Amino acid sequence: MIKTASFAVVHFTVAFAVVYALTGSLVIGGLAALIEPMINTVAYHFHEKVWDRIRARRAARDQATGVARVPV
Repeated sequence: MIKTASFAVVHFTVAFAVVYALTGSLVIGGLAALIEPMINTVAYHFHEKVWDRIRARRAARDQATGVARVPV
């Protein structure tokens, strides 16, 4: 959990720094630092769901054909 929290701090900091550097606005930088990670988290959730489906389809296909794969 500590690693996850430290990554979140880095993510917020980078988002803020990039937007602040581009706009010079503390408010816009702060909003971007909050909004972008929230949207990215939702996008990641759906990204994982897609990959879970891909893995399940591969596993079903491999089981049907008798192919043994090393999980990635």
